[in-house]
Amino acid sequence: MPLGLYISVPFCRTKCSYCNFASDVFSKSAYENYVARLLEDIANARQLAKNLGCSFDATADSIYLGGGTPSVLDPAQLLRLFAAVRAHFAVTPDAEITVECAPGTLSPALIETLRQCGVNRVSLGVQSFVDQEAQSVGRLHKRATVLEEIERLRAAGLANISLDLIAGLPHQTAETWAFSVSETIATAVPHVSVYMLEVDDESRLGRELIAGGSRYHAHFVPDQDATADFYEQACQMLASAGIAQYEISNFARELPSSNNQSRHNLKYWTRQPYLGFGVDAHSFLPVDANHAIRFATPDSLEAYMNRTPQVVTQVSPQAAIEESFFLGLRLNRGVDLDSLSCLFKDCHPERSEGSAVWESAIKECLRDGLLDQQGTILRLTARGRLLSNEVFARFLTEEKEKVGTGHVNPR
Repeated sequence: MPLGLYISVPFCRTKCSYCNFASDVFSKSAYENYVARLLEDIANARQLAKNLGCSFDATADSIYLGGGTPSVLDPAQLLRLFAAVRAHFAVTPDAEITVECAPGTLSPALIETLRQCGVNRVSLGVQSFVDQEAQSVGRLHKRATVLEEIERLRAAGLANISLDLIAGLPHQTAETWAFSVSETIATAVPHVSVYMLEVDDESRLGRELIAGGSRYHAHFVPDQDATADFYEQACQMLASAGIAQYEISNFARELPSSNNQSRHNLKYWTRQPYLGFGVDAHSFLPVDANHAIRFATPDSLEAYMNRTPQVVTQVSPQAAIEESFFLGLRLNRGVDLDSLSCLFKDCHPERSEGSAVWESAIKECLRDGLLDQQGTILRLTARGRLLSNEVFARFLTEEKEKVGTGHVNPR
C-alpha cells in the first residue's frame, strides 16, 4: 500500500498564543542544520524500518510538509527536501503534495519554489478573517493579505487550497464568526478545516485561561458553550454552501469532477501506512497481518537534534480494534462493524460476535445520543462530534497505552 510522508518544520515567525504544538521561534541559523538532519533521516528510513522489524512499499502517494511554518524555509532548502524525498521514494504522478503556509509568507519567489517542488495543495492557517481576532493571538496577517495570496496562488496554478479556522478565539462573537465563515465560503476554496480552541496547559493562552488570568486576551475568550455553538454554526453554513463535512474538523467542496478530501489525513484516520520525519513526527507501519508499530520522534528541537531515540509502541490486535473505533469514528462515514470482524476474531477468538467486547460502550453511546447505528454502521451524531473525546475514551481498555495518531491539527 502506498505511503503517506509527513515532514515537520517546527519553525515559526512568531508563536501564536493558542498553539500547543512542538514549534517555536528559532534563529535562521538553526534551519540549515535541521534540514541536513531531515535529509539524513529520509535517506535512512528503510534501515530504520528494518531495525524495528517492519518494512514498507517505497511508493508514496501523499506528502505533507507541516509545522510550524514550512514556508519560512529558504527556497533552496525546500528544493533539497523535495529532491531527497523523490530520490528515496517513488512519488506517484497523481500524488497529493501539501505545504502548510502562514498568510503573509507567500512571496512570488516562494510560490514559484512550491511549483518547482511539485506542490499541488496549499493549506493556509487563516484562523480568522477578522483582523482584531487574528492579531489578538499573534497572527501577523490581515484579511486583505489572505485574499490577495489566494488569488496569487490560483494565478500560479495552485488552486487546491485549504483554509483553517478556529472557533473560540479572543473577541470572537456569533457575528464575527459568521463573517469569517462567510468569507471562507466566498473564496470558493475546495477544502476547509474548522477547529475549536483547545484549552490546556500546553499553550500560553490555555494556561492563562486555566489560571483565570487576563493575559493574551484570555478574558475575551468565548465560553465553551459559545464555542460549541460557533462550531455547529460553521457546520450548517458550510453544508448549505455545498462544502460537506467528512471528518470532525474537515469539510470538502462537493464537485463531480474531483474529490477534495485530504488524501494525506485520511491515511491517519483509516490506519494506512505513513512515515514522519522531523520534530514530533509520528509513523505507522504494519509488521504482519495482525500487528503494527507506531513510532514517534522527540517533541523538542534540542532532543531531536541530539538524536534522542524514538518512542516505539507495538500495536496489538486489540489496540488495532480500539484505534479503528476512535480514528474511524472521526469520519462522517463512520465505522463498519462487519469490516472489523477479522480483527475481532484475532483478538477474541472465543467470542462468536467480536463486537460484543465493545457492546457495552456502543449501547451507552447510543443511549446517550452520541452514536447512531444503521445496520452495521456506527456514526457519531452531531452531539457526539462535540463530545468526541468522551466517546473515544469509552472504547479504550484500561491496559491501552496512549499512541500517537499523526499530525492533523493546524499550526
